[in-house]
Amino acid sequence: MIEGQFSSRPPQLPPMADEERFSWLRLLRSRRVGVATFHRLLAEYGSAEQALAALPDIARAAGVPNYEICPPGVIEAEIRAARAAGARLVCLNDPLYPAALAGIDEAPPLLWAIGRLDLLARAMLAIVGARNASSLGTRMARGLARELGAQGFVTVSGLARGIDAAAHGASLDSGTIAVVAGGVDTVYPAENARLREDIAREGLILSEQPMGMAPQARHFPRRNRIISGLAQGVVVVEAAAKSGSLITARDALDQGREVLAVPGHPFDARAAGCNMLIRDGAQLVRNAADVVAALPAQPMAPAAAEAPQEETQQEKTATPAPPPPRRSLRETAALHRAILARLSPSPLAEDQLIRDMAMTAGELGPTLVDLEIEGRIRRQPGGLVSLGR
Repeated sequence: MIEGQFSSRPPQLPPMADEERFSWLRLLRSRRVGVATFHRLLAEYGSAEQALAALPDIARAAGVPNYEICPPGVIEAEIRAARAAGARLVCLNDPLYPAALAGIDEAPPLLWAIGRLDLLARAMLAIVGARNASSLGTRMARGLARELGAQGFVTVSGLARGIDAAAHGASLDSGTIAVVAGGVDTVYPAENARLREDIAREGLILSEQPMGMAPQARHFPRRNRIISGLAQGVVVVEAAAKSGSLITARDALDQGREVLAVPGHPFDARAAGCNMLIRDGAQLVRNAADVVAALPAQPMAPAAAEAPQEETQQEKTATPAPPPPRRSLRETAALHRAILARLSPSPLAEDQLIRDMAMTAGELGPTLVDLEIEGRIRRQPGGLVSLGR
């Protein structure tokens, strides 16, 4: 039934039989089964086949009558489409599945891939940014991708117009991975059709979506978590105050990745998101050397380690002690999560929130302002606060 698709892989790759891969696809494509539910069902029932058998009873107990699991014909059609597009399936327990991505919460169980799977074994850095990028922004993205590629890094991005396209184009020779929100065989946006062909031939295209799926708005945040999950760090070149690139940065923080940003002019709205990230503790990026230096694996040179000690000695005699350091970007993200976890759509007194957080009004106030600006909370008359809509 599915021999042609899976038998083309290298013989050392799969620990899974073709029938099991078929069942994984069928379970993941079944109605109301997302990634989190997939993992829970697999852990509870031990195999996708047993989970599929249990699904109708689970749905009935949840008040969903006449539930039907994904028909085999749907999966057979998806596999035929993958074969026609030259796509291959990489499962979570395959040796080729990237270890970094496997370690994130709700790792995609299955990825369709077109192109060079060997790129998944190399060190990766993500470069993301605005679709309506400036000339300077695209030049910066190309320069970073080219220089980081020369140092052995694969560039990961989302194949969007603007910064993404510039980064992909500059890293075709050194290695580039495009994570797309639709199917790997779907061309989007149309203006990047030629670039997509080049990446399919010289790089790698990845997606967790079914073959032929047109990208929808809800797919992009899930795509972003894969971009950050693959990479050691995420470099944001240009981004508005509310943008998908900041979602990727937030995902990177949650996944324990480094977040870096290129500063921009305060009057340029395309730089607002990057400047906010830097304000909150992201590493400021001027060139590829700044990116490499920020990665945890890079040892500090002895001279660089001694310089702050000399400066500290001078400050002891010449200047007052510096103010306490600001929260790091990771600490800020953790505080945001803690605040949002205590809120709901029902209003809560801000004084009560302050007590719950064991903070002073002066400490918590600026953070609430940031969350309000981002639209994640709503402040109401009478000193009340609730989750934003």
